[in-house]
Amino acid sequence: MPTIDALSHRLEEYLTQDQIARVRRAYFYAEQAHDGQRRKSGEPYVTHPLAVANVLAGMHMDHQSLMAAMLHDVIEDTEIDYSGIESQFGTSVADIVDGVSKLTHLEFETKAEAQAENFQKMVLAMAEDIRVILVKLADRLHNMRTLGAMRPDKQRRIARETLDIYAPIAARLGMRDLQVELEDLAFQSYYPMRAKRIRRAVVHARGQRKDIIEQVRESIQARLDQEGFSGSVSGREKHLYSIYRKMKVQRKAFADIMDVFAFRIVTDSVDDCYRILGAVHNLYKPVPGCFKDYIAIPKANGYQSLHTVLFGARGMTIEVQIRTRDMDAVASQGIAEHSHYKVKGSTESAALGSYNRARKWVQGLLEMQQSAGDSMEFIENVKKDLFPDEVYIFTPKGRILELPRGATPVDFAYAVHTDVGNSCVSCRINRRLAPLSEPLESGQTVEIITTPRAQPNMAWLNFVVTGKARTSIRHFLKNQQRNESIELGRRLLSQFLANYGASLDDIDHDQLAQLLDEAEFKTFDDLLEDIGMGNRMAYVVARRLRPVEHVEHDPGLTEQGRPLAIRGAEGMVMQYARCCHPIPGDSIIGHISSGRGLVVHRTDCRNIGYLRDNPEKTIYLEWSDPQSNEEEFVVGLYLEVESQRGIIANLATAAAGVGANLLKIDSGERDGQLFSVQMELTVNNRVHLARVIRKLRSIRSVNHINRQ
Repeated sequence: MPTIDALSHRLEEYLTQDQIARVRRAYFYAEQAHDGQRRKSGEPYVTHPLAVANVLAGMHMDHQSLMAAMLHDVIEDTEIDYSGIESQFGTSVADIVDGVSKLTHLEFETKAEAQAENFQKMVLAMAEDIRVILVKLADRLHNMRTLGAMRPDKQRRIARETLDIYAPIAARLGMRDLQVELEDLAFQSYYPMRAKRIRRAVVHARGQRKDIIEQVRESIQARLDQEGFSGSVSGREKHLYSIYRKMKVQRKAFADIMDVFAFRIVTDSVDDCYRILGAVHNLYKPVPGCFKDYIAIPKANGYQSLHTVLFGARGMTIEVQIRTRDMDAVASQGIAEHSHYKVKGSTESAALGSYNRARKWVQGLLEMQQSAGDSMEFIENVKKDLFPDEVYIFTPKGRILELPRGATPVDFAYAVHTDVGNSCVSCRINRRLAPLSEPLESGQTVEIITTPRAQPNMAWLNFVVTGKARTSIRHFLKNQQRNESIELGRRLLSQFLANYGASLDDIDHDQLAQLLDEAEFKTFDDLLEDIGMGNRMAYVVARRLRPVEHVEHDPGLTEQGRPLAIRGAEGMVMQYARCCHPIPGDSIIGHISSGRGLVVHRTDCRNIGYLRDNPEKTIYLEWSDPQSNEEEFVVGLYLEVESQRGIIANLATAAAGVGANLLKIDSGERDGQLFSVQMELTVNNRVHLARVIRKLRSIRSVNHINRQ
């Protein structure tokens, strides 16, 4: 069992005596705070924070991180609060502890919701100080090492959470050693039988091929010595969860996975990396298309290395990774290797690059969190972002962006900037116009075309893959719908108040406050939104809010007053009925539909007949200016035509000739020589429709036209 004295001795490698004394003080403070508490295994509770500090000491973390590790459960499990830790150990340590602590004082409906809220809080703390996540990962690692003391159902839940969230975060931050251990421990707890069988197979395979692996390693090392390169060659062991995941995703047998032998060459300089690459390619033949240069274009987590696959001796396939010592350290420890509080100068570029990418990722998480509707939506989007198989895309100016495989130009637009995504209308991929839904491939140059009046399309949600794009689109659409609902609700309420000779300015504030309280709304805008969405009747609200002096003037349920004027495209909360296809110039009536807002029908529509005299469900409408409308409206026509070669083409040409856009045309035989044709097209208003009908009637084969 580790002791504080052993840890202190270990810290002498890189901390001052004053800093070690502060870490010891934090330990004794935690020991006193947790006095009498024990872990599930029966050990004193303080052994856990001490073990977490030991994990961080292995990463050479600073003294404030180690102090926070000692104290990370104090706020959650004892009577001591944030201010107590701040007064004793300073604001930085208290902020890290607070970021790691769980939300224990809030009630949640489900365990998943609690976990999502905890993670959301941790992301906010990470944005302030990246060390929060390092302490949390070390805490999770020790919990996984001692998971055997928990109930089986708890073991599976914690293991699943580790595989879903914490191991991918470690990978995203470049901390491969910690990621591998978390994944293997979680795999053994979640799938104990599968882990046992794969481990047994790995031991058997390693024993069979030990001589071959050593022979290949020696031949690579001999070639390096012969060429005068300084570099060490080592075999890279595949870990259990990696093997299992590859077998599952790639649908390969165990033998196929284990046939690829992996070696790592660590050298002194970037120049030597490329020279060694040439040497190993001379020793063994490279497999075409299997070379990756992550030194020139690092991964999103800052990982840098050259990867190549070779045909080795006895028909084996060999994977070789070549990198410098700094790159190897960053590949193992990620941002923990040299974070911002350790970097002294600009020489440690690999570590600094890893840290900068981590900060950029955390800022992206923060932006997603601010736009997400709730913690569950946020964590689902984060999960999608945590499993990237990157493609590298160029901007027109040569900047490189990393995106998950399957990303589209819309994902790219939001990766550049949220405003670019929101105003995106089309794109060019390698200088050619392309659909916004086309999956991108590495090396492509993407140019986004924007316009100020553009806005996100709900259909984009069907093909975007990044969490930032998905969250930004939902956030925009949600706000757009709210704003439109409030505006429509305001107009509807004003319309019905006008029937009482009053306006919104005449509303009694006490009456309004009472109504908002009864309906459990916080603001007047919430009430207007509910009216605009059709969930609350404007007539009923108007009756309730009418001023006292207007009580005598009650027009009753049958009087509608002045019709509500509408423009062409009112937005998401005003829709045009598909049964009668109203267009500007038609006599129209509105049906208030719960959850959909106002649905506009023609007054002679059969589907609205039974509601026409019910003012609680309908409202009379008029077009604000039916002649000057430039929007396009769908209209249906029914034609009887004589059978004639090319008649369908003639109809389409005639409609297009007067500016109508043909959407659909169907025909069916009837009475031998007569055909019934149904056309669906777009027009601006009734005048435009009249021109279309006149043009169609000028065709000799057309006998009869009816509007549907």
